[in-house]
Amino acid sequence: MHKHTYFVKKTAARLGFSYCGITRAHKLEEDAARLEKWLQKGMHGSMQYMENYFDLRIDPAKLVPGARSVITLLLNYYTSQIQQPDTPGISKYAYGQDYHEVIREKLNQLIIMIQEEIGEIHGRGFVDSAPVLERTWAQKSGLGWIGKNGNLITKQSGSFYFIATLITDLELEYDDPFVKDYCGTCTKCIDACPTEAILPDKVIDGSKCISYFTIELKEMIIPGEMKGRFDNWMFGCDTCQDVCPWNRFSKPHSETSFSPIPEILNLTTKEWEMMTEESFKTIFRHSPLRRTKWKGIQRNLKFISGG
Repeated sequence: MHKHTYFVKKTAARLGFSYCGITRAHKLEEDAARLEKWLQKGMHGSMQYMENYFDLRIDPAKLVPGARSVITLLLNYYTSQIQQPDTPGISKYAYGQDYHEVIREKLNQLIIMIQEEIGEIHGRGFVDSAPVLERTWAQKSGLGWIGKNGNLITKQSGSFYFIATLITDLELEYDDPFVKDYCGTCTKCIDACPTEAILPDKVIDGSKCISYFTIELKEMIIPGEMKGRFDNWMFGCDTCQDVCPWNRFSKPHSETSFSPIPEILNLTTKEWEMMTEESFKTIFRHSPLRRTKWKGIQRNLKFISGG
């Protein structure tokens, strides 16, 4: 392995990333057509930001001039700790500290360490950011395949991962793409989705997804036709990952920042309903739950309890 490539992969592992794959930066023509169709059908619901940055999303050179390599990093967030009975469901990715902050810090460190080792290079890190089609880059760099539920699945340890992308003008050695699809004829995620948001051909109707309603939807009213279909999910939804056979290989993470906030594991629905906005802001000041705000959480609670 070329010494620069070896250095990048070794440093990523030292920073706690579970996987690191690298592919050549190029324009994503196929994704452009697919994304355009998806947007035209309105499957992004009211997530207007999905329509922005179209050109940037399909061409890494528009994000980093002279882009040569796209480095994809996976960070495990799986935990074996579970919520107590009578707690409203919260997606595992939100148990601990906000992953944006945790990963951004690691990405910045990685860029600095690469510059110290190799010299003047340009790079931009992205985590869960609209301009980057991170799952495509992950598949192209050999990390896994895109499952029927739209998630990147790794053969070694399932899909409970955050994906971060680092686009750089550094020439590196490239991994082979992951070409096989190991979902086979399994339809567990499609069958289990409470709102039928998972369509054939790996198309997800974002405007029907429980995560969309409980996190992204800004309106204070959730459409009536979704009544009784949320399976007690208050923030996000893990159903399609929980039923995926590949996730029996998931191993708990060792990232202290992702240790569950005790309230998430223990508070009953009643206690959530009683929580004041001040308490919410204090307890969840570093949590992804801030995205929905206290008002959104109360809206979701009311909705799942049939109010």
